Amino acid sequence: MKILLLNPNTTKAVTDLLLAAGRDAASPGIELIPQTAPRGVPYIATRAEAQIGGAIALEILAERHREVDAAIIAAFGDPGLFGARELFDIPVVGLAEAAMLTACMLGRRFAIVTFARALGPWYRECIEMHGLEQRCAGVRMLDGAFSEIAEVQEEKEALLVELANRAVREDEADVVILAGAPLSGLAAKVRDRIPVPVVDQVAAAVRQAETLVALKPRKATAGTFRRPDPKPTTGLAESLASRIEHRAKDNGSGREDSHR
Repeated sequence: MKILLLNPNTTKAVTDLLLAAGRDAASPGIELIPQTAPRGVPYIATRAEAQIGGAIALEILAERHREVDAAIIAAFGDPGLFGARELFDIPVVGLAEAAMLTACMLGRRFAIVTFARALGPWYRECIEMHGLEQRCAGVRMLDGAFSEIAEVQEEKEALLVELANRAVREDEADVVILAGAPLSGLAAKVRDRIPVPVVDQVAAAVRQAETLVALKPRKATAGTFRRPDPKPTTGLAESLASRIEHRAKDNGSGREDSHR
């Protein structure tokens, strides 16, 4: 089984963190294929940046979806997730949705703990997008700057643990999610210092992707996530334009190869 681990920002060191955490969680025989966005921002922290990252994620998926069995959009906030589910036949998993749904299986309410205050509005809207407001105890964010995005978990580890424990005490969180791609892998390091389950976002996403592939769901041909009807495009990346326009790719049978 091949799973595309798609980092929609431009920092390869963050992709390396995602890949290491994902490999620790993956079942034997699972191949994680890392992909860093070729353009965009070093890390996504705002609504505008999420829109940019989501568009780039759709382009990458259009280029690579036939190579893999599933894909993970590896930014907490899930930029481009719903659009990807419309356009592509493979299961596409979002980091935030996978972490939150996993947390819902471990407790009544979860808290999201992250490393920058700028992320708060976007994360709150992501919670609403997934219909999980009633299950969220709150979003806790650190104040202050950090040195390097790929080193933020090491630099801020003690403060993040303190913030997580405050979420348990003050917000009555049953589960904590350490959120944001640069915090990938941190849950395993600090789990014994937080008195409730701590969800690693990448581990949750990898396992959810594995499960969806194993379940072999059909692509919807009705409902809100059916593939949109074809329409002409102007100026889009060729692979994405081809997908939107329903240009057939011959798989030897004269039919469009919608997956591999």
